[in-house]
Amino acid sequence: MIKKMISFLLRHKVITVILAIIVIFGGYYGYKKIKGNNVQTSYTLATVQKGTIISSVDGSGQVSTSNQVDVKTKASGDVVYVGAVKGQEVRTGKLLAQIDAQDAQKSVRDAEANLESAKLSLEKLLQPTDELSLTQAENSLAQAQDSKQNTIDSLQKSYDDGFTAVSNAFLNLPSIITGFHDLVFNNTIVSNQANIDYYTDSTKIYDERILQYKQDVQTSYQTARASFDKNFDDYKSASRFSSTTTIEFLISETYDTAKDIAEAIKNANNLIQFYEDTFSAKNIKQNANADTQLATLNTYTGQVNSYLSSLLSIENTIDTAKKSIISADRTIKEKTESLANLKAGADSLDIKSVQMTIQQRENSLLDAKEQYNNYYTYAPFNGIITAVDIKKGDTVSSGATVATIITPQKIAEISLNEVDAAKVKVGQKATLTFDAVEDLSISGEVVDVDAIGTVSQGVVSYNVKINFDTQDDRVKSGMSVSASIIIDTRQDVLVVSNSAIKTQGTAKYVEMLDQNTSQNSNSTSSNKSVVSTASPVKQIVEIGLSNDTLTEIISGLKEGDKVITKTTTSSSSKSSSSSNTNANNSLFDLGGGGPR
Repeated sequence: MIKKMISFLLRHKVITVILAIIVIFGGYYGYKKIKGNNVQTSYTLATVQKGTIISSVDGSGQVSTSNQVDVKTKASGDVVYVGAVKGQEVRTGKLLAQIDAQDAQKSVRDAEANLESAKLSLEKLLQPTDELSLTQAENSLAQAQDSKQNTIDSLQKSYDDGFTAVSNAFLNLPSIITGFHDLVFNNTIVSNQANIDYYTDSTKIYDERILQYKQDVQTSYQTARASFDKNFDDYKSASRFSSTTTIEFLISETYDTAKDIAEAIKNANNLIQFYEDTFSAKNIKQNANADTQLATLNTYTGQVNSYLSSLLSIENTIDTAKKSIISADRTIKEKTESLANLKAGADSLDIKSVQMTIQQRENSLLDAKEQYNNYYTYAPFNGIITAVDIKKGDTVSSGATVATIITPQKIAEISLNEVDAAKVKVGQKATLTFDAVEDLSISGEVVDVDAIGTVSQGVVSYNVKINFDTQDDRVKSGMSVSASIIIDTRQDVLVVSNSAIKTQGTAKYVEMLDQNTSQNSNSTSSNKSVVSTASPVKQIVEIGLSNDTLTEIISGLKEGDKVITKTTTSSSSKSSSSSNTNANNSLFDLGGGGPR
């Protein structure tokens, strides 16, 4: 039986391999289940706290017995004074050179005048309103009110004058419209023919344009007659006591009626005049009635034009008066508010505005004085002048070397890479330590940064000179020195250990445990270690300044939040155990700015 199984397995090798794998993995899995496996993850938490963070750049170099610095200008212009002499011993603050500062001095004077003007404005604003100003404001308001009342009275009179003008027009317009009709359509020239037909028929055999003149007369008369009849009815139904709207409408309507009548009279005049001109050109005797009728039409024209002028003048007067009342209302409102403001005193916003102006002008004055001071170059420390690079009358630009000064005082000369050197400026504070003198730390100040770097094996470096604030006899020339130059300091800001900050693409985040998740604490220290079965959650943050151990949190976290700084995963059984631990950094020290 066994031989048959062996024979079968040899003939079917693939099946044999598969069965072997199944048996192996099945056995292993069963063993694991039987032996049991317990995996747990613990997290080290740190509390987000407020503290001070200091950013610095570090470098190393050597102690030098002399400090050689090129003193440079901070402004450009013509040199008017040189106080530096080669070989001269100078003290700190000695004036080495002066550049023509007339423009800067003028800027200071202007800034001082502007500041004084703003202060006077505030002083005037805060003074109580005097009786004269109140009286003037009250009188101005009263005058505006009187002016409005006078305009209202004038407008009322204009309505009355307008009705009078309409009445005067209708004293004569009926006779004019009637006389026009008789002159044009009666048969006063020949007994069996209307006058208009006479002029037309007599002329058309010579010039048919007379037919258009006739049509113009007939059409314009019909228009004028219709306007007159309606206008006359409206006039008869109105009175001086009608509403101002009715009177305005009546004035406008009468004006339009007079225009229509004037147009009809003009067309009739054109008809008769064309008749006369045509006959004169043909040397034909004209009918004597033509001149008489032209004279009558001219009389009508003068009368109608007079009404038109009167009515138009009234319309304009009324319109002007109405606009004047609106303007008077605005003036009264303005003067009322002005008087109220005077009585109430200075507005708080006006006071604040002037105070802000004063602050701005004080800042401008400080800027102007600072710019003015840039025209004077002083010795930065006690020393000896070894070279003078300018003379009186030279024109220099900002950054030009005035003189070179050396001093026996000890300094540190360190080397920085191009990235760190770009952050260092003259005047920044630094901390110096020495390999040869343990526990000695001396503060210093950057006094010079190389403008041109040194290239070695493709790497650019810059020399920085740091002046010692105090001298210590234990420090000897040539000793190795390490410098930490403070670039920036942030106080009372939220900080967190660098190990808590993670990056995903361009975003920064921290990991936190859900506050509702069950946690088993293993520690009561500031770096609290807890065991949790839930996965951490990501919290996006915005970071600011950072150093070797700490990072500033601008947004995304608040004081007291717990963040994960280390994650530990352990797997244990009866016979074996394993652990996987990521970056492990203790919680930061918040006092004194911490390490850099």
